[in-house]
Amino acid sequence: MAAATAWRCVAAVVVGVVIMAAVAVVDGLGVNWGTMATHRLPPKVMARLLKDNGFKKVKIFDADATTMSGLAGTGIEAMIAVPNDMLAAVGDYGRAREWVKENVTRYSFDGGVDIRYVAVGNEPFLKAYNGEFDRATVPALRNIQRALDEAGYGKRIKATVPVNADVYDSPASNPVPSAGRFRDDVAGTMADMVRFLNRSGAPLTVNIYPFLSLYGNDDFPLDYAFFDGGPPPRPVVDNGINYTNVFDANFDTLVSALKRIGFGSLPIVIGEVGWPTDGDKHATVPYAQRFYSGLLKRLAARRGTPLRPRARIEVYLFGLMDEDTKSVAPGNFERHWGIFTFDGRPKFPLDLRGAGRPAMPVPAKGVKYLPRRWCVLNPNVTDDDAGRLADNVGYACSHSDCTALGYGCSCGALDARGNASYAFNVYYQAQGQADAACDFQGLAVVTEDDRDVAQGACNFSVQVAAAALAGAAVAAAAAVACAAAVVAALLVLV
Repeated sequence: MAAATAWRCVAAVVVGVVIMAAVAVVDGLGVNWGTMATHRLPPKVMARLLKDNGFKKVKIFDADATTMSGLAGTGIEAMIAVPNDMLAAVGDYGRAREWVKENVTRYSFDGGVDIRYVAVGNEPFLKAYNGEFDRATVPALRNIQRALDEAGYGKRIKATVPVNADVYDSPASNPVPSAGRFRDDVAGTMADMVRFLNRSGAPLTVNIYPFLSLYGNDDFPLDYAFFDGGPPPRPVVDNGINYTNVFDANFDTLVSALKRIGFGSLPIVIGEVGWPTDGDKHATVPYAQRFYSGLLKRLAARRGTPLRPRARIEVYLFGLMDEDTKSVAPGNFERHWGIFTFDGRPKFPLDLRGAGRPAMPVPAKGVKYLPRRWCVLNPNVTDDDAGRLADNVGYACSHSDCTALGYGCSCGALDARGNASYAFNVYYQAQGQADAACDFQGLAVVTEDDRDVAQGACNFSVQVAAAALAGAAVAAAAAVACAAAVVAALLVLV
């Protein structure tokens, strides 16, 4: 009772600061709210950002109390999640029931959080996991749905599993959507899971990323990744159907895989789809704007894919904001998926209504920043300091986000001194501008003159005064590849 009273108070506070949205978004459109950042905006600021831009659906990657406090009282429909590392635990029904009590029942009151889905895991069958979660996922799914049912939420809240597109494919001998089938090593597990979803009335959730088709593949036809380029040089022709974009082909490959096991009409939710804006030569603002423009027009027109032409597709954009502590193992672009920057500034015009009239989204309001100062390379550094400098830049980049320094990225044109200043500053900002964070064996100094960080299109940011500082949790290995590239660039000073 005390917990419920406390959450009603939280809800009242949030409702008091949230302004009803003056805009509308495409029907069925949601967005992913990730929180893997050194500095997070306060939940009430995030809630207002969602509301001001008309989002009525949100997907989060856990059920963290801080995030849930932001959603309380907003009326935004939420997909919350059981993280992968908890799948084995909720394979025990008692633990699943406790999870539902703590993360669903706790917020199920008038003015609480409007939970509609529980995502059981996130892409648990990825090849990169080497089968780690294969056996745990379906038992966890069954237990969570059973616990929801027994708690009285089963008709309103459905358990689903977000999967990556690598769970299905077309054989190399016949690479067309109609040949789609589930990957051999997970085919049995996927069939069990799909049968359960069909019985429970839940959709299958899938993440589709046309950007990844371009990433690292210079031979992939560029226009095929978008919705507005017309037929690519060699369109995919399948039983008389011309597939002119990879999204349609990917979605229909899944439809075919489902049909092959007898569930061709199972509802499908797009859990993640988007385009990054930095960290790779194809991860740019113009490409992101082009992709979203085509996607949103398509959704507004309620035009499905060739195999489901009249389907109303529920879609969650990925993602809301940049996250500077995400793993860069898949690529440096991972930290730049947001349609907003780390501090809630829109990156480019969007037509969230899909009506052909793009405009800049509403920025986050009430954002508080650290003081306007930066950590830069000491101007007295000489060529004799190159060895120490390389070591210190490597350290800075292994504990902060240097992904913008890569080839073809927003800060990729900096000279060696600019690289060093950028690296020192992102570390300094990630550490909350602590005095000790701008020393680097005397190689760095603090400046309050923004002319010292004027580097064209490259942004030397000042961090937000975060509700919580998570810099200590940044794993050094997360940016090793990026750090190595920067170190190499610094071996010779300009």
